[in-house]
Amino acid sequence: MEALKKRSLNLAGHATSLALEPEFWAALETRASTESLSLAALVRRIDSTRGRRPLASACRVAALEFVRLSA
Repeated sequence: MEALKKRSLNLAGHATSLALEPEFWAALETRASTESLSLAALVRRIDSTRGRRPLASACRVAALEFVRLSA
């Protein structure tokens, strides 16, 4: 796997950065496109439902769920 790729997003009115492996970003981008969402909108939705899980972990889990369900 490659190094982490950092992206800046606006979540709940606050600028934040999120670092994930490129493979996870690719899965999230595909999921966002499939669901007719922007990547930021998808991450906002993940953020709103993640509970106490760290955002990066929640994004990785969401990416894995998408790939698993798409297979």
